[in-house]
Amino acid sequence: MGHCEAFHELYVKYHRRLASFIARVNWRKEDIEEIINDTFMIVWQSAGEYRHASQVSTWIFGIAYRTALKSLRRQRRYTSNVRLEDAPEQSTDPMREIEMQDWLTRGLGQLPLDQRLTLRLGYQLGLRLEEIAAITEVPIGTVKTRRFHARSKLRRDLPTLGGGPQLF
Repeated sequence: MGHCEAFHELYVKYHRRLASFIARVNWRKEDIEEIINDTFMIVWQSAGEYRHASQVSTWIFGIAYRTALKSLRRQRRYTSNVRLEDAPEQSTDPMREIEMQDWLTRGLGQLPLDQRLTLRLGYQLGLRLEEIAAITEVPIGTVKTRRFHARSKLRRDLPTLGGGPQLF
């Protein structure tokens, strides 16, 4: 019975964080729940294979990342179903916040999925390069390259998306 209780605690501890992470890729609540459940099924079945090579959170997020990608491939939804939960700058003008959120969402939606997720894992979830590399199963150099290209594209495209002049 101890294993079931421990698993339940793990589920409760990570459910909200995983839901937030997955919602950045797929906004449909039923898909998010299905991906979380599939993730925890894999965690349950693979618990004996966990070798402490990374943090438990990195291992779980890696499973969730691969599960979400499989779900996207199955559903053929490589469109930008991305929601940005909070504008990075707080404002007293709600319309400005809505415009900022829309602007950033459109900018992030222009990025390829791997670049978009690299930025979200690093900047919104606060993961280190090593953790992002472990989750996405790519070398750290690839994570750095994805982040570089994503930031370059945002720097180039955000001004025009916001109606301003292009900087470069």
